[in-house]
Amino acid sequence: MEQNQEKGMSDQTSDEQRATSDVKVAWWHWHRRLYNWVLHWADTRYGMAALIILALTEPICVPIPADVLVIGLCLGKPKRSLRYGLTCALFSVMGGTIAFSLGLAIGPERVVEFFNYIGLAAKAQLALELYAKYDFWAISISALTPVPYMLFSWLGGMAQVSLLKFVIISIVFRTMRFGSEALLFYFLGEKAKRLIEKYFNIATIVVIILLAVVVYAIKLLGRLFAG
Repeated sequence: MEQNQEKGMSDQTSDEQRATSDVKVAWWHWHRRLYNWVLHWADTRYGMAALIILALTEPICVPIPADVLVIGLCLGKPKRSLRYGLTCALFSVMGGTIAFSLGLAIGPERVVEFFNYIGLAAKAQLALELYAKYDFWAISISALTPVPYMLFSWLGGMAQVSLLKFVIISIVFRTMRFGSEALLFYFLGEKAKRLIEKYFNIATIVVIILLAVVVYAIKLLGRLFAG
């Protein structure tokens, strides 16, 4: 019976996704057209392969968040949600590491030199210094929230922060992001989509605030014991 329910939900989701994809979009709305094209893969047998490719390339050069396909796949097969979420997190971190490595190869000198041509060398240098100083927050916030992970992956390498630190923080927070979406669909099914659309940004802000409190408490305890 559970399989029948899941199949019925999958059919309904497929119809909704096809309806979304079939909506006529003006040719200049390339971002929406790309969004629809990504989403349509959830309705094919290549959904998992498409998810792996999207998760891997999004942090490098693709402007469509992998959440789009994770949600589409989870809607179709809620009981496989955890597999989709964890797979997406793993390959997203791999993609972020590739972008980080490319940024590292470019280096801060070339970045500053490039921005010098348009009179923004000082601001570019300041941005890289701030990233290096607050690297934990830059990486964790971009990995967890809608702030572009792609941008901060490249900047992490350009600012020459620790690669190991980048990977560890990315694993933790990308898993939190996609894993939490997957868990919602696993337990709530269709209702999860409405919750994510309505409360995702608020929830991530709350998590960041709690994280800041925890980090501050750890630093405070460290000073107390050191004294």
